Amino acid sequence: MRKRSLRDVRHQYGPWALVTGAAQGLGAAFAAECAMRGLHVVLVDRLAREVQATADRLASRHGVQTRAVTVDLGGPDPWAELAPALADLEIGLLVNNAGRGPVGRFLAGDLSDHLDVLRVNCRAPLELSYRLGTAMRDRGRGGIIFVASLSGLNGTALVAHYAGTKAWNLVFGESLWTELRGEGVDVLCVAAGPTRTPAWDATRPDPRTLAARIALPPAQVAATAMSHLGRAPVCIPGWSNRLAAALTQRVLPRRRAIEFLARNMARLYPDR
Repeated sequence: MRKRSLRDVRHQYGPWALVTGAAQGLGAAFAAECAMRGLHVVLVDRLAREVQATADRLASRHGVQTRAVTVDLGGPDPWAELAPALADLEIGLLVNNAGRGPVGRFLAGDLSDHLDVLRVNCRAPLELSYRLGTAMRDRGRGGIIFVASLSGLNGTALVAHYAGTKAWNLVFGESLWTELRGEGVDVLCVAAGPTRTPAWDATRPDPRTLAARIALPPAQVAATAMSHLGRAPVCIPGWSNRLAAALTQRVLPRRRAIEFLARNMARLYPDR
């Protein structure tokens, strides 16, 4: 595949990119990938100090403009807080990365926490994709990335609600890929597997398991995704994750795949 030049990237996806959940982990890696490609970056996160530090570091390292915006995407009206910070900017690339997903049995969690996950994982990308995607369509250029998950391919015990929200992102993103591909707007769904982020570490996975040992660095996931934008509707970073997806989607019957994943999750989180 021909590698796009910086000029191509700026023209198709510039001048500004917006990345949610950008303070650290995968979001920070996506913001860095955008900055390396010459895009100015709006970094959105609820962690004020961390997101500002990441924005300052990218501006210094890559010579681009950055803007840190502190917003809780699970709040009652995040767009009302975000819109003023974007009023003077042309956003050509949206990375819907922010996500929440506690590990544990669904009924053991609080309903309020599940509703918060729904707002962050589904409502936020829906609203941002609609508001910013409309302007991209009208300009005839742009890009939208949805960070989904391998867990969204099959029912996955101990992350039942999270898996459901990621399935929503995957199907929604694939649908927009079809609708917008003739409008000049590229859409990509990233079915990420285990990734070594602070959020991953916070779930306390058993380090002896295969999933923990082969978890990818965030930079690799983000770089793979950016290289696939405009070339495919879905990408799965990492050969081990592609192998796992092939096993659960093409080899095992769906019931067996769900049971297989449940056993793996039980080994990964034996105390849940």
